[in-house]
Amino acid sequence: MLPYLQLSGPPYEQGHQQGTAWAEQIAHNLELYFRRFEVECRLSPSEARARGGRYLQAIREQNPAYAQGLEGIAAGSGQPLVDIATLNVRYEIVYYQFAHEAPNGCTAFALMPAHSADGHLWLGQNWDWMEGVKGALQHITEPDGTRILAFTEAGIFGGKIGLNSHGLGLCINGLVSLGDNWAGLGKPFHLRTYEVLRQKTLAEAQKILVAEPRTASGNFLLGQGERAVDIEVSPKAVALWQDERQLVHANHYLAPERYGIEVPPIEWLDRSHHRAERLALRLSEVEKPGLEDLQAALRDREGAPYAVCRTASPEEYALGEPYRTIVSVIMNLGTKELWISDGPPHENPYVRYQV
Repeated sequence: MLPYLQLSGPPYEQGHQQGTAWAEQIAHNLELYFRRFEVECRLSPSEARARGGRYLQAIREQNPAYAQGLEGIAAGSGQPLVDIATLNVRYEIVYYQFAHEAPNGCTAFALMPAHSADGHLWLGQNWDWMEGVKGALQHITEPDGTRILAFTEAGIFGGKIGLNSHGLGLCINGLVSLGDNWAGLGKPFHLRTYEVLRQKTLAEAQKILVAEPRTASGNFLLGQGERAVDIEVSPKAVALWQDERQLVHANHYLAPERYGIEVPPIEWLDRSHHRAERLALRLSEVEKPGLEDLQAALRDREGAPYAVCRTASPEEYALGEPYRTIVSVIMNLGTKELWISDGPPHENPYVRYQV
């Protein structure tokens, strides 16, 4: 099972609780990322910290509550605040440095109520990322009474994949496009997911994701009640997708040219297309999928190791940069239940939680 923690109180207290409980995992993630910044992104620790420090000042203005959460994590874990800030904007740092490489992560879906076995809206995804990253599940009670179940990386505040007591759910995918630039200091990826998971309505959540300025690309799959929408964002444009039966998204724009989104030539992008096609196929094989069908779809190993259920390849181990499915998440937005696996779901069981 993943580490699990119940958090409550104002943002600083929530951060302090996480920092204290997960100090060891946070230290591990900081060591891993600063090593990856240097080896994989060709970015020295001092330059990474300089970028994190600049972003921290922007975050203080964009959302003081989030900045207070970072301060709490730093105090609770005994880590420098600038290091915690750098960890929280690692999406902007890593994806900007990747530039012309395919993002290694995530195949997500939404299954509409009319086509699910129980008549509820379902969301889910495999979150694929750097092997060794320490993840955790948070059960958060906000001061206004909103309750949230969210997966996060230890040391990242607020949550990135999950659902809340208003029946609002969120899944994510990394994307890159021309124009991505961390130095624009737009509201960072993890601050947007933090804000989304605290909204009461789908419309409010959408506004947060499309708000300008946008200085990093990304994909966000949102759902609530009877409706789900997939939102692709880039610094220049936004694309919204809906479907009567299901939505599936991996790490490529579905039709960038239609929206004026420019994508750099990316090696291995066919792997993202393969994962999306396989997950869409598995979901459509059953007339009205239920929980077990959704779990089976996310366990799919066709094309391994670059499958929906991802494991590291020998070539990645040779380069010292292995990726894998870190967690698999399935959410029933009607019953407000969440199932999550600690590692690739073909090898690890799903554990059930409820808001």
